[in-house]
Amino acid sequence: MTEHAYIKIADVMSPSVRTIDAMATVAEAIGLMREKGVSSLVVERRDESDEFGLLVVADIAREVIAKNRAPERVNVYEVMSKPVLTLNANMNIKYAVRLLSQFALSRALVVTDSRRPVGLVTVRDMVLRYPGGETDAPSG
Repeated sequence: MTEHAYIKIADVMSPSVRTIDAMATVAEAIGLMREKGVSSLVVERRDESDEFGLLVVADIAREVIAKNRAPERVNVYEVMSKPVLTLNANMNIKYAVRLLSQFALSRALVVTDSRRPVGLVTVRDMVLRYPGGETDAPSG
């Protein structure tokens, strides 16, 4: 069995976290996504005992646009996913990939030991940075 180098989630994640309040409208969320050029927003916790949520464009497409609902009349909390899977920034990416695969998720929120959000990581980020993917084969 081949030994692979230990790569932390912090080494492959996108370090910017864009947040939104759960009471914001989906129209506001779409505007923020456009402005920041992102496809997901972390929904802020109400307090320390609360969990983070996540709003992705697929949620908006499925729950608002496909159902012909008015984005300015739907609140983020109505269509977000909560709780969102959080991963420690120091976790080995091979275990993170296993977790995301187990729950059929494409992304997770990355947090510090004190649960402060520091980034988002996708399965794509981790697979493309996984050791052993480097070859001299021509791309096609």
